[in-house]
Amino acid sequence: MRIVLLFSAWLLSFGALAAPGDVATLDRSTWPEQLTSPTLFDVASRAEILMFARVLLASESLDETSLAQRLGLRTINLDSVNNLRQRMWQRLLTNYNFAQQSCDQDASFCFLVEDLPTLREQAAKFVVSDDSFYIKWSEPSRLFHAQYLDEQLRKAALFPQTSSEVDRFGDYERNGDEMHDRLFLLTFDSAANAIPDNTAWVTEYLRKSNINGTFFVLGKDIQARLAERSVASLQATYSQQCIGVQGWEFRSHSHWQDWQDSVKRSAELVKNKLPENYVPLFRPPDGQRRSDAQGFFESQGLQVALWDIDPQDGAGKLKGSQSAQRVLTLMLLWRHGVINFNVKQDALKTSMPWLITQTAQSGIGWEDCQEAFR
Repeated sequence: MRIVLLFSAWLLSFGALAAPGDVATLDRSTWPEQLTSPTLFDVASRAEILMFARVLLASESLDETSLAQRLGLRTINLDSVNNLRQRMWQRLLTNYNFAQQSCDQDASFCFLVEDLPTLREQAAKFVVSDDSFYIKWSEPSRLFHAQYLDEQLRKAALFPQTSSEVDRFGDYERNGDEMHDRLFLLTFDSAANAIPDNTAWVTEYLRKSNINGTFFVLGKDIQARLAERSVASLQATYSQQCIGVQGWEFRSHSHWQDWQDSVKRSAELVKNKLPENYVPLFRPPDGQRRSDAQGFFESQGLQVALWDIDPQDGAGKLKGSQSAQRVLTLMLLWRHGVINFNVKQDALKTSMPWLITQTAQSGIGWEDCQEAFR
């Protein structure tokens, strides 16, 4: 039985990493096993949870000035940062409890974790020995999680002055927190660029795979497509899929004077032309929206649909293979959630098939888009 050795005295150094703005990715080939069973998914999940927990714990040793410097910011909202850390710890504990249910089948990365103090204790002394089956994964994973944590802490440090998906403004906003273990929702954002638009390719691929997703569209894009083709043709493209809205155009809805009209116009257009696909969800571009918008969204019968697994495939940040491997690592870490691919990036044609194939035998499920956020 492959057991990872522990060294109680090794405190992970929060060493030099990439500069703020760089995107975390992990080469999954460093992990020595394919996810060919639910048990092997759990083994990999336990490993990623423990590694992230160790990095999260180490970050708490930084004072406010040091953390701000690390994140490349002059000032930070420390309350928001600490709130994020607290939510992360609770989710890590819940996830580890799920992941250790298969420890009787494979005891790798199985340690006594009964509550948050014992999780923090195990995180503090977690290390992979040099002769471990998993040693090639260890350092790349540590670097990934340290960089990924920086991404999240930076968003929290700027919240709510700069809004993002890192936190919610109320119960009318939804993300993947409440989803069941091993369940994931595929969502697809639009972007400011008109091309490439991979919607037709993606929807056909999903149908062939017996999966569906939620497409967040721009009102002006739907209007332009209807000028070129029939409603029936557009309905055929989105057959069996769900459609939410991202506003009339791709721009921040936090300081735009006409943001309400943007939401209403796009929702009315989709509801009228694609009623079978329409779901009452608004996805704010780049996660930017107003903090005082609850009354408006409730009056429109809309929920704000956020996400918690970001492929970072927008604006060509990551190649398709890098994006897919990032998503898989975050799926192992968070064990459920909402993924937000960018439908206007060609990287999607590589990343999504790879992800679907890699997880086909892992015991995870894809949430039905009609059931999500209910």
